[in-house]
Amino acid sequence: MALRVMRGIVNGAAPELPVPTSGPMAGSREQALAVSRNYLSQPRLTYKTVSGVNGPLVILDHVKFPRYAEIVHLTLPDGTKRSGQVLEVSGSKAVVQVFEGTSGIDAKKTSCEFTGDILRMPVSEDMLGKVVGGGGGGVKIFPFGNALGQPINPQCRIYPEEMIQTGISAIVGMNNIARGQKIPIFSAAGLPHNAIAAQICRQAGLVKKSKDVVDYSEENFAIVFAAMGVNMETARFFKPDFEENGSMDNVCLFLNLANDPTIERIITPRLALTTADFLAYQCEKRVLVILTDMSSYAEALREVIFFLIKMDYLVRVILSLCKFSFFLKSCFLKCIAHILVEYLN
Repeated sequence: MALRVMRGIVNGAAPELPVPTSGPMAGSREQALAVSRNYLSQPRLTYKTVSGVNGPLVILDHVKFPRYAEIVHLTLPDGTKRSGQVLEVSGSKAVVQVFEGTSGIDAKKTSCEFTGDILRMPVSEDMLGKVVGGGGGGVKIFPFGNALGQPINPQCRIYPEEMIQTGISAIVGMNNIARGQKIPIFSAAGLPHNAIAAQICRQAGLVKKSKDVVDYSEENFAIVFAAMGVNMETARFFKPDFEENGSMDNVCLFLNLANDPTIERIITPRLALTTADFLAYQCEKRVLVILTDMSSYAEALREVIFFLIKMDYLVRVILSLCKFSFFLKSCFLKCIAHILVEYLN
């Protein structure tokens, strides 16, 4: 084997060496690949110390240096893999919220791998025209974007003066949507809020100026549409509606269905805003973000808060309310529009 390798090097053709699948060499190779793709910066630690399961939360004991908001990979006895996020840290104890639900988790046989990294999502300009799951499933593109958001210098913000047209006279005439502004639209049961959301997505566009050097063409305008807790009928309504009107090419559609895990709805708006950040600040597009409906997000957050109160984590309950901080992501920065439209049902 060594002789064949030397012959290949001398002849100028480096042969492919056997890839180790087990042992310390396999771990070193996996670590090197992880560091090269900028996704992991330290060795991962695996534990089998699950002490309890409470609703969507998993409690682990004897964890070394757990970190808040750290991503955890859980492997069930049948080989099923799930992901979670550290929600509470108390000494060597960690509380993890599982995005895919906790059904089928065995406290004795489930292994938990702490990645040492935060929630990230692969983002690309090719996501426009695609349908993405509420948990980010279906995206196989690099690089990874920080789902917790990037810091923005407040001094770089520009006062919003320009607007986005929606094609709805009640909004245009009475409450214009300024670029860099967030606006809530309140609804109730039985009202066609989904139809209004789809209509805004179809008709939204930039208001052109007569004298300006900024490019306001439709190619530089994108829409990130996130639907949370919708049924199959509503999900089938959105995509064909966008495709029939030709607006799907500029839309990235996030769909969190009603039969998906409730806890997954907490990360859906953050993933949508991560995509909007990339399109706005990296691709220099004007981005309109539409979230519908926020009552489903609030119900998922209420479920987490209920179990935290049940476990006497009152401090974390207050910090959990800060999950609505993504509303502050709306801004107008360096001639780039980033707008958040909330739909409350």
